[in-house]
Amino acid sequence: MGRLGWGGHFRGLAMRLDGAFGADGTFAHDRLRFVDFVDDVEELLEEVARQERGDEEAADDFEEYVLQHYTGDGG
Repeated sequence: MGRLGWGGHFRGLAMRLDGAFGADGTFAHDRLRFVDFVDDVEELLEEVARQERGDEEAADDFEEYVLQHYTGDGG
């Protein structure tokens, strides 16, 4: 992200998503519900969209898309 010039937008990202993945890189379902993780990521994307475009609409459907893709029913 830093090489793309977006490093400033992602300060603290690792801290905000800490605990979402285990040491082996797999999602830690025993520590965090997937829907909560997706909601947190959508909030981060909305923050970036606000900073880059002045409007968070660019990230609006992220959560719905991911949940439909992985659960098949939107949640």
